[in-house]
Amino acid sequence: MSTNKEEFKPYVPADSVTKEMTPISIIIGILLAVIFGGANAYLGLRVGMTVSASIPAAVISMGVIRGILKRDSILENNMVQTIGSAGESLAAGAIFTLPALFMWAGEGAIESPGLLEIGSITLLAGILGIMFMIPLRSALIVKEHGVLPYPEGTACAEVLMAGETGGSKASTVFKGLGVAAFYKFFADGLKIFPSEVDYSLKNYKGSGIGMDVLPALLGVGYICGARVSSFLLAGGVTAWFVLMPLLMMFGGDSVLFPGSAPISELGTWGIWSTYIRYVGAGAVATGGIISLIKSMPLIIYTFKEAMKGYGKKGGEVNRHNVDISMRVVVISIVLLALAMWLLPFIPVSFSGALIIVVFGFFFATVSARMVGLVGSSNNPVSGMGIATMIIASLILKATGHNGTEGMIAAIAIGTVICIIAGIAGDTSQDLKTGYIVGATPKKQQIGELIGVVISAVAIGAIMYLLNNAYGFGGSDLSAPQATLMKLVVEGVMNENLPWNLVFAGAAIAVMVEILGIPVLPFAVGLYLPIHLSTPMMVGGLVRLYFDRKKADKEEKKARVNRGTLFASGLIAGEGLLGILLAICAIIPFKGDTFAKWFDLSEKFNTGNIGALICFALLNAALVYAIIGKKEKNEK
Repeated sequence: MSTNKEEFKPYVPADSVTKEMTPISIIIGILLAVIFGGANAYLGLRVGMTVSASIPAAVISMGVIRGILKRDSILENNMVQTIGSAGESLAAGAIFTLPALFMWAGEGAIESPGLLEIGSITLLAGILGIMFMIPLRSALIVKEHGVLPYPEGTACAEVLMAGETGGSKASTVFKGLGVAAFYKFFADGLKIFPSEVDYSLKNYKGSGIGMDVLPALLGVGYICGARVSSFLLAGGVTAWFVLMPLLMMFGGDSVLFPGSAPISELGTWGIWSTYIRYVGAGAVATGGIISLIKSMPLIIYTFKEAMKGYGKKGGEVNRHNVDISMRVVVISIVLLALAMWLLPFIPVSFSGALIIVVFGFFFATVSARMVGLVGSSNNPVSGMGIATMIIASLILKATGHNGTEGMIAAIAIGTVICIIAGIAGDTSQDLKTGYIVGATPKKQQIGELIGVVISAVAIGAIMYLLNNAYGFGGSDLSAPQATLMKLVVEGVMNENLPWNLVFAGAAIAVMVEILGIPVLPFAVGLYLPIHLSTPMMVGGLVRLYFDRKKADKEEKKARVNRGTLFASGLIAGEGLLGILLAICAIIPFKGDTFAKWFDLSEKFNTGNIGALICFALLNAALVYAIIGKKEKNEK
C-alpha cells in the first residue's frame, strides 16, 4: 500500500455500485453495539480500562455476513463494524464518570439519576463527538494517510479485505468468548474458586501482592503488550511496595487526614483506599495535563488544517469524499449545546454548555490524532476527563455553582467530554477503515449516529442493572475511574481535598515524565490496586514471548493476530457473562436470588491455590490459541 495519498486507490473504486448501508448491516451492527457496549461497560467498571471493539466487530461481521449469510459486500461488512464499535466508545466515556452519581445517591446526598437523564447525557455527548470529528476527516484521515497509521482502523481494513479468512478469524474470537464465559461462571457464578488472590507480607508491613485471576485482564495485558503492562505494574509496585510501607512505618498509630482510624489498624486495603487513591488521582490528573500540553502544537496544527481544508476536496467530487454537510454539523452543534443548557433533566448551565463546546472540540481533536498514533485502546480518555473535571469544578465554584448542584454539573460536563473523546477516537478509526476499503464517509457517519442512539439507551439500562446487582464502588464493581472523578470533584467543591497527597502524586508524575516513561499508564497503575496490574503483566509476558520467538515474518504476524482475536474474545466473554450474572443477582428465587441458588462457595471452594491453577490453565488456552494449527501439525 502506498503511503502517498495521491497514489492511493481505495479497495472499492468510487464508481463501483455495491451494497453498503442495508437493513442487514444496520441490524447486526446494532446488536454488536449493544453487546460490546455492555461488555466494555462491565470491564471498565471492574478494572478501570476499556478496549477497542473495532477489530472483533469487524471479524464477527465477516463471520456472520460472509460466512453464514453468504453475502459478499465488503462495504456492508464495514458498515456493521462502524455501527458495532460505537457502543464500546460510548460505554468508555459513560462508565468513567456517571457511576459517581449512583454513588452519591447511595450515600443519600442526591436522588438516584433517572434513565432519561443518563440516556440524554450520553446521547447528546455521542452525537457531539461525531459532529466534531466530521470536519477533521479530511485533515487527519485523507491528507495524513501514511503518516498517521490508525492501527485498529488499518487492521479492520485488512480483516475485511481478507475475505475468505473472515470465518476462521471469527471462530477464534468465539472460542475466546466461550472459554472466558465458562471460566467466569465457575469463578463468579458457582464460586468454586475466588476471582481474586490476595497476600499481605507480614515481614514488610503495609505491603501486599495479589492477582485478579480473570480472563479480561489476561486479554487486556496481551493486547496492550509487555511494555504498557510493565508501566502499569511499575505504578502498582511504587504504591504497594514503596508508598504504603512508608506510610505504615512513619504513620504508626497516628490518625492522619483524610483517615479516621490509626494507620496501624488499616491494613493494606485500608491504606490504599484512604491515602493512595489520592496520590494516584494527582498522578493521573497531572499525566492528563502533561499529555494535553505535549499535544497542543498538534491540536493547533490540526485545527488550522481542518478549518482551512474543509470543503476543498480537490479533484472530482464522488462518494469517496462526501461528508455530512458543514451546515448540518454547525447547526447540530449549536442545537445540542442549547439542549444541554435548556433541558431541565440535564444538569448543565449556560457556562457549562460553553465549556463543553470549547473543551469538547479540542479534546476530540486530541483524541482523533492520538488514536492515529497509539490506537483506541491506549486513548487516555480518563486523563482528559480528569483534567476537564478539575477545571470545570474550579470554574463552576468560581461562578457560584457550589455544593451538590456544582458537583452534579461537574460530573455531567466531565461525562460529555469523556464520551466526546471516546467517540471521536472510534469514529476516526472507522473512517480510516472506510477510506482504505472505499466506503462512503457520509454513510459511515450516519452509521455512527445509529450506533450512538441505540447504545445510549442500552448503556443507561446496563448501568442500572449492574448498580442494582453489585453496587458501584464496592469490591465487585469498584468503578475506579468514576470513584476517582468523585473524589476530585468533592475535594475541589468542599475544599477538603488532601492536596498534599494529590501534589505528591503530581510530583511523581512529573518525575516519571522526566525519566521518559509514559505518564498515564504508570499513573493508572499507581491509582489502581496492584491486583489488576499483575494479571495484565502475565498477558503482556505471553505476548512478549511470542513476539521474540523465532519465526518467519508471516507466521509471527499470524501468531499476533490469533492471540489478539482470542484475547478480544476473553474480554467480551467475561463482560457478557458478568452482565448475565448481574441479572441473576437481582432475580428473586426461593426467598433469595437466582445467583445465590447456584453459589457453591459454602460447600466447595478450592481457595487461592485452585484460583492460581485455573489461571494457569487459562494462560495455557491463550498459548494454545496463539500456536495455531500450523505449528501443532509441525510438532
